[in-house]
Amino acid sequence: MIITRQTKDPQNLDYLSGQVILIDKPVNWTSFDVVSKIRKLIKVKKVGHAGTLDPLATGLLIVCTGKNTKVISDYQEKRKKYTGIITLGKSSPSMDLATDVTEKILPDSLTQDKIIEVRNKFLGKILQVPPMYSAVKHKGKALYKFARAGKEVEREPKQVEVFSFEILKIDLPDIHFEIVCSKGTYIRTIANDFGNELNCGGILSLLRRTEIGEYKVDDAYEMNEFSSMFRTL
Repeated sequence: MIITRQTKDPQNLDYLSGQVILIDKPVNWTSFDVVSKIRKLIKVKKVGHAGTLDPLATGLLIVCTGKNTKVISDYQEKRKKYTGIITLGKSSPSMDLATDVTEKILPDSLTQDKIIEVRNKFLGKILQVPPMYSAVKHKGKALYKFARAGKEVEREPKQVEVFSFEILKIDLPDIHFEIVCSKGTYIRTIANDFGNELNCGGILSLLRRTEIGEYKVDDAYEMNEFSSMFRTL
């Protein structure tokens, strides 16, 4: 069963047998924070999510409980849709606003035609180097732990696929976009690489996941909304 905002009495469902909950992850929460909160609410230990969102990102998180944790990979394989903002003329170690930002000057040659030309380079199958500030493992240790210690390790590029990349608005230094992509795509890396292609740097200053396959964030519970249904239990 898919539990959405239209579901009646979600507090009375059998979460041990297996449910799938659509959650709109709030900003500054980790995906694990959401899982941990739901685990306490439903009083079931087996809870997991299908596709990590960075703490600064918001949007759709699919949470599986009980026996449905066995099918998490099915949801992870689905296409993801994001909206967000790439801010040019900035760079940071984490490729977003989570670490110190360095300012750069925008080139005079920066035009809409040039931005669209660069956008086209990120369509289809592309290679990405995972960011150091990520949960990707190196010798059994998450990369972000090396990054926080001031160390950088060599990473192998991975192939991902960008099915569509729409520029919704150009309001320099901000580029508003919508992207549909495959599992494992780092939008932060696209922002960083996009800026590098324009010789001015770029960071991801806003990100929201709006869809995972056929599931939409408009149908998801806000975290406070879902939590409030369990306060009387």
